[in-house]
Amino acid sequence: MLIFFICLTVLLIGYRFYSPFVERQARIDKSAITPQQKFAEGVDYVAIHPVRAFLIQFLNIAGVGPIFGPILGALYGPVALIWIVLGNVLGGAVHDFFSGVMSIKEDGKSLPEIAGHYYNLIFKGFMLLFTAMLLFFVGVVFVMSPAGLLSNLDLFKDTWLANNTFWVLLILAYYLLATLLPIDKIITRLYPLFGLLMIVMTSMIAIALLMDAPHLPVGSDFLAYFKDGHSHNILTPNPDGLPTWPLLFITITCGAISGFHSTQAPIIARCLTNQKYVRPVYYGGMMCEGIVACVWALAGIAAFPEGYAGLKEMLDLGGPGMVVKHIASSYLGIAGGIMAIIAVAVFPITSGDTAFRSLRLTLVDAFNIPQSVKNRLMVAVPILTIAYFMTLLDFSLIWRYFAFSNMLLSTSVLWLATKYLRDQNAFHWITSIPAVIGTAVTISYIATAQIGFDLPHDYGIPIGAATILVGSIYLILQHKQKQPS
Repeated sequence: MLIFFICLTVLLIGYRFYSPFVERQARIDKSAITPQQKFAEGVDYVAIHPVRAFLIQFLNIAGVGPIFGPILGALYGPVALIWIVLGNVLGGAVHDFFSGVMSIKEDGKSLPEIAGHYYNLIFKGFMLLFTAMLLFFVGVVFVMSPAGLLSNLDLFKDTWLANNTFWVLLILAYYLLATLLPIDKIITRLYPLFGLLMIVMTSMIAIALLMDAPHLPVGSDFLAYFKDGHSHNILTPNPDGLPTWPLLFITITCGAISGFHSTQAPIIARCLTNQKYVRPVYYGGMMCEGIVACVWALAGIAAFPEGYAGLKEMLDLGGPGMVVKHIASSYLGIAGGIMAIIAVAVFPITSGDTAFRSLRLTLVDAFNIPQSVKNRLMVAVPILTIAYFMTLLDFSLIWRYFAFSNMLLSTSVLWLATKYLRDQNAFHWITSIPAVIGTAVTISYIATAQIGFDLPHDYGIPIGAATILVGSIYLILQHKQKQPS
C-alpha cells in the first residue's frame, strides 16, 4: 500500500503548500460583502455554515464520478493513479477553486455570465451552450444509472418495482422538487449526511485494503501488474487497443479534473458568508475527491487477482456498479454490499438534482428571468420532460457526449481563469499551463473519437503534442506583452 500513501501525501502536500500560493493569486478579500449577504432571498442565496457547505460541495461534485471513473481507469494500469494525483493538484483543484472565486466575486453568477464579463458575448454564448449541454447530459446520465440499478435489484425481481420506467419517473419527480424548492429545504439538510456516507464508505474500503489486500502488488511488481502483454503506459494502448492518450484523461475526470464541478460552483458561492471559505470548500473538496478516486482505483486492482482480465470481465457483465458491489462485499461483507447498493443509487441522484438546479440557475441568469415559483416551473418542467425522452436513448451514447463536454468545459474554465489572472497581473501559469494540456486532450479526443473525426488512434499523440507546442508558444508571446493594469 506504499503507492496509496504516496498518492495521499502528494494530495495533502498540494493542499498544504500549493493551495495557499494559488489563493494569493486570486486576491481573496475577507472583508468583502458576499453574494449571500447582498442578495439574501431565501431560495438560492441562503447562508450555510462552511463545514456544511464543504460537505454539500463535495457531494455535488462527486456523485459516483470518483468511484466509477477510477474503476474504469484501472484498466489502463498504474498510470491512472499518476493522472488522478497530478491532475487533481495542478488542474482539478485549481479549476474548482477559481470556479468558486470567480462566481463569488461576480455575485454568485453562473459561468456564461462570468465569461461574458471577462471575454465577450461570443464566448458567453459558447459557454452557455456547453454549460447547458453538460448539465443536461449529467442530469440524464444520473437518472438512467440509478434507475437501471434499482430496477435490476434481486429484491425487486418479478415485481412491479422491476419496471425501469417507474424509477425514471420517480427520480425525475424528485428532481423537480429539488430544483424548485429553496436550497435549505432538502439540499442543506440531507446532503451533508450523504457526503459523510461517501467519506465513511471510502474510509472503510481504504482501511480494509490496508489490513488485507493480498492481491495488491507492491514496489516494482506494481508497475508490472498488467504483464502478459498487458503492461503499458501513456504511449501504448491498453489490452483492448484503446489508447491511454487521450482516453484515460476522458475516462477519469471526477477525481482529476471535471468541467461539471464548475457548474456546481455558483450553488455554494451564493451561500458562503466569507471569501476566506473558498479555498477549503472548493480546493479542499476537490482534494478529498482525489483521495476517493485513488482508493477506488486501487480497490479495482486489489479485488481482481487475475488482473486486467477479471476486472474487464466484470465490467462487461454489469458495469462499474457491479464492480463497486463486488469490492464492497469482498472487503466489508454483507453490510458493505448493502452500503454499496445504497451509495451507487443515492450518490448519482444527489448530483443529478443539483445538475438540473444549476441548469435552471444558468438559464435564468442568461435570460434575466425573475425567480417566482411560476417562472421556476416554466423553466424546470420542459427541461425534465425532455430529459425523460432522452432516457430512452442508448446510455453509452449519452455518456460519450457527457465525457466530451465535460473535458471541453473544464478547459474553457481554465482559459477563463487565465484571463481573470492576467487582468490582475497575477501569476497566470497556474491555470494557463493546465488549460493548454486540457486543450490538447480535447482536440486529440475530437480528432480520434467516433463522435468526432474518427481518425486512427495513432494520430492522438502527435496531435496532442502539436497542440501543446502551439499553445505554449501562444502563452509565451502573450506573457511578453504588457499586462493590463
